[in-house]
Amino acid sequence: MARIEFDRRGFLGTVAAGTVAVGAGTLAGAAPAGAAGASEAAGAAGGGCVFPTGRIGIQLYSIRDKVAELGFARVFEELSRIGYAEVELAGYTQPGVGPITVQEIRRLLDENGLRAAGTHVGLGAWREDPERELDSAEILGAPYAGTADPPSDDTTVDGYRRAAGEFDRIGALAAERGIGFYQHNHHWEFAFADDDPDTRLYDVFLEHTDPALVFLEMDVYWAYVGQHVYPGFDPVEYVLAHPERYPLFHVKDGKENEDNPLGYDIIEFGEGDLRYADFFSRVRGRPHALWEQDNAPDSAVPPHPVDSLGNAERSYRAMRGLRRPHPGRGPYGH
Repeated sequence: MARIEFDRRGFLGTVAAGTVAVGAGTLAGAAPAGAAGASEAAGAAGGGCVFPTGRIGIQLYSIRDKVAELGFARVFEELSRIGYAEVELAGYTQPGVGPITVQEIRRLLDENGLRAAGTHVGLGAWREDPERELDSAEILGAPYAGTADPPSDDTTVDGYRRAAGEFDRIGALAAERGIGFYQHNHHWEFAFADDDPDTRLYDVFLEHTDPALVFLEMDVYWAYVGQHVYPGFDPVEYVLAHPERYPLFHVKDGKENEDNPLGYDIIEFGEGDLRYADFFSRVRGRPHALWEQDNAPDSAVPPHPVDSLGNAERSYRAMRGLRRPHPGRGPYGH
């Protein structure tokens, strides 16, 4: 099986800088973007909303330019107006506005009727002072706190086994405070081990972490990129096999592009090809569904201008309008 290598250090910067401009498309099972309130008839035909409104959130990295320019106060006001119920933090700074404390961020969340679903912190920060990071999560009232870093730069079986032990140790500290520690995937976790081409790194991490201590936030887009680059798995099957381990999801859309080695371009929700209605019709419970668009500060779908908050509003409306597929529809397939 052919293997494709990527430079992890430069990859996310390249993605964030890329601009995606495509014509309007339709997500399988979705109402048109902008349809905030779907009709009762659509609900009856589609089996109800895919995402409960109280669990629709946003990863603030998607609008990092607005946080830097306007600050948390104005951004939270706008997110509340749009209808978001939850946020996932991506740092606690607002460079263009000035210093702010975690306590002040919590106050602003409360004032705007928002909840912190989770918070992303670099793995280095967790290694340096996990108690400090848990203090911040506790102040924010976040039930989960984690990292978007890969478990290890050592992409051997033993490297990921050692990483699993490290995550268990941090997870145990988090569990003592009633917080769930989690790891957020990109596509490279689904690669095969350098020393065993038949062993997928994600499987090693999943098997060797304690399910009571380490949770997983599936970024659905990156999981499908992983399927494209390292085929042989179906992302939703991980969730079905381990439903208790996936309390959070990144809901990020992708437009198929055969010229992109990743298989997809990132696009605002509702304009891509990922079959979210089918995917979440199979997921049990009420997970936190967090919209994310890595390149939102730099991308636009014509005729809209480049505006990350505009992307956030249209994506929220598309999530609100997404209906479950009719029970008589054919089986899931991607």
